[in-house]
Amino acid sequence: MSASIKLSDLAIGASAVVREFPQRGPAFVRLREMGLIAGTRVVLLRTAPMGDPLEIKLRGYNLSLRRSEAEHVLVEPVA
Repeated sequence: MSASIKLSDLAIGASAVVREFPQRGPAFVRLREMGLIAGTRVVLLRTAPMGDPLEIKLRGYNLSLRRSEAEHVLVEPVA
């Protein structure tokens, strides 16, 4: 089992599985409503020129997240 890293630290083009995310607050509700829950596979597609926001692919659609939100999501990189 690989070590978990922040979603914001994932390399562009890399795949990962969500392991943990905020359990309360507005970020928790927003991420959960968009399908970003533990066990979800994501791919970091790209970042904006200044590094914020990030675009990820999950569950068949693309989602843009603020870097500040992605820093609270722990993922486990997969090959």
